[in-house]
Amino acid sequence: MKTIGLIGGMSWESSLEYYRIINEATRRKLGGLHSSKCILYSVDFAEIETLQHQGRWEEAAGAMIRTGKSLEKAGADFIVICTNTMHKLAEEIRANLGIPILHIVDAAAKAVRSAGLKNIGLLGTRYTMEEDFYKRRLIEKHGLNILIPEETDREKLNAIIFGELCVGIVKPESREYYLAVIDRLAQQGAEGVILGCTEIELLVRPEDSAVPLFPTTRLHAEAAVDYALNGAADLVF
Repeated sequence: MKTIGLIGGMSWESSLEYYRIINEATRRKLGGLHSSKCILYSVDFAEIETLQHQGRWEEAAGAMIRTGKSLEKAGADFIVICTNTMHKLAEEIRANLGIPILHIVDAAAKAVRSAGLKNIGLLGTRYTMEEDFYKRRLIEKHGLNILIPEETDREKLNAIIFGELCVGIVKPESREYYLAVIDRLAQQGAEGVILGCTEIELLVRPEDSAVPLFPTTRLHAEAAVDYALNGAADLVF
């Protein structure tokens, strides 16, 4: 069993889900008292969010690289960045490490392709929905067509993530708003929707939607267990 290195804390609410899902999946596959070998480095999200908001991505990359090196030194065999947004820096982080990274976009795209879908909606922070790093990988590497919500919806979705979900607040009206956005994407031709923020799964469940949802926290965590146990290299780089 490989040792998983988790860069968490962004937010710790979803990092908790990573830890739970990884250990449940390990026990399900191996049985008995088995659990995952993993090392969690939980950062202070307030510091990272400030760097994001101020566009200080070079400093954010430095912080992520230092964290990754700490996990590598501690004995991690590969890295799981427990957030979608910070995969903006995944290539730079990987270039400074001696161990691979399991990319969250690849885990989500694999599930989408396995479902036979091509036209996919994307929800997440404004960085994830509006910038190129996430959509480009889905399009160029995996051949998917990506739809994102309108600007007013993007603003509201982002505000719910940072103002509510990242601090553990789950409101029924926010769930209804997310589901309405998902319905609008479906009306525009989305065959399914990627929940491209690890906190969204605290709010919306797959059974809530008429179209398939692809929860990135669960997909990423389960892919980490598969790699830790089987070493299949299709999701690491």
